[in-house]
Amino acid sequence: MAFRFFIITLFLWSAIGNTQANDSISLQKEILKDSLVDGNIEIVKSIEVEIDSTGLHKVVDNPFAAELDKKWLEELYSNSLYDTIYKSVTELTFEEVEYPELPTDTLKARLAELNARTPFNVEYNPSLESVIKSYLKNRRESLQKLIDLSAFYFPMFERELDNVDLPLEIKYLAIVESALKPRAKSRVGATGLWQFMFATGKMYGLDVSSYVDERSDPIKSTEAAAKYLSKLYEIFGDWDLALAAYNSGPGNVTKAIRRSGGYQNYWNIRHNLPRETAGYLPAFLANMYIFEYAEEHGFVKAKPEVAYFETDTIHVKHMITLDQVSEVTGVPIEELQFLNPSYKLDIIPYIKDENYSLRLPRNVIGDFVTNEKEIYAFVKEEFNKREKPLPQFFEADSRIRYRVKSGDYLGKIARQYGVRVSQLKQWNGLRSNNLSIGQRLTVYPRKPYVGGASAVANSTKTNAIKGEVLNYTVKPGDTLWGISQKFPGVSIQNIKDWNGISGTNLKPGMKLKISKS
Repeated sequence: MAFRFFIITLFLWSAIGNTQANDSISLQKEILKDSLVDGNIEIVKSIEVEIDSTGLHKVVDNPFAAELDKKWLEELYSNSLYDTIYKSVTELTFEEVEYPELPTDTLKARLAELNARTPFNVEYNPSLESVIKSYLKNRRESLQKLIDLSAFYFPMFERELDNVDLPLEIKYLAIVESALKPRAKSRVGATGLWQFMFATGKMYGLDVSSYVDERSDPIKSTEAAAKYLSKLYEIFGDWDLALAAYNSGPGNVTKAIRRSGGYQNYWNIRHNLPRETAGYLPAFLANMYIFEYAEEHGFVKAKPEVAYFETDTIHVKHMITLDQVSEVTGVPIEELQFLNPSYKLDIIPYIKDENYSLRLPRNVIGDFVTNEKEIYAFVKEEFNKREKPLPQFFEADSRIRYRVKSGDYLGKIARQYGVRVSQLKQWNGLRSNNLSIGQRLTVYPRKPYVGGASAVANSTKTNAIKGEVLNYTVKPGDTLWGISQKFPGVSIQNIKDWNGISGTNLKPGMKLKISKS
């Protein structure tokens, strides 16, 4: 059965300067609508339409939007935000900060307004003012990135918090805890958006196994955090103290109360709390203020590339890797990792009664379900091939050592060498997607490696086809897997070998050679 995905997503970020340009864009959209008649198109992304020398309409990717996509994917797996927020909390000072853009009287009025609509104590004090102004003055770039990420996570958080009648402002806690990184891991092992320790996560129903860490599952971890915070508020009867206990444990908060002589206001016991917790609530309140008044301070609240409500889940019926899902759907591996962060090895296991699920963009779900039988047949065939000796035992000459650079992530390195993310993890014994600058990785590239620090050939060797050859023109939305299904007996690897393709990306109009036999 032919299996084609049209997952081109609309992302027109650049402004059109005049009426003529607007008319041109409208015409291009009409041409696109007429040219791509498949009913599966739901959203259009970074599309331009050209007329080539033959007079035919040709769909091409917009280079500006493509570059934005690349930067977005790099940002998803950068740990710099988490490192920055952790450092800002642990090393928080309360010295006076000069920031004339925010007069004290204006801040007092806004905090009073905020205090009136939240159960948290957001009253003005000089320490809080210094933190807010320090963030606005020194952390603008990080704050804008967090605001961008929050557009995906906050609707999800608000739904789960509202389900159990907790203050919606608790969503800002995840910024201080993890910088909205679902796979963030602290120096003591706390993991996920809400930074659960192993034992506490287990206590609140978060499963951790070799394949899965539900502390990194956005929905399940949010449900667990809501239960834990509800219990802490029930104990302390004060949200400021409940948040302090969430960070350092109830025992440290009760000790701080005793050492302070019985005071129960957070600001009065702060000096008796651990250093990290002493800066925890001020950082939480400062972020709450900045997010609530983001536009007043010049921050932009952009629509996310992937909105949570534009995704959905399906229960898997066979073990499947995110690499394989990417191959059959055309969804980039980084986007799948972003949507499915709880799978530590990028493998979704199938275990009876566990109901592990795969989250996908909504416009892909229908095609996946319709073609489940073919997809799982492909997956089983792939797994049947894997019982082979590892390449390090017989291909030592082809091995290279890659040194991780700033901005690198596994998907980027995998594409560079024409291999899979799962292969990089297997070859290097990696249990997560985290990389460190300077880290050495063993790689067995499919692309021929040319001597030098990082030189890699741009294409793979093309295997000659024996017998009659068919020519296939790639259509918008085509994937290697979908094309292979059109020709009985043809595999994805066949198409790659015949056409010198190293990755999985195809461009509309590309000509592919297929063996007729």
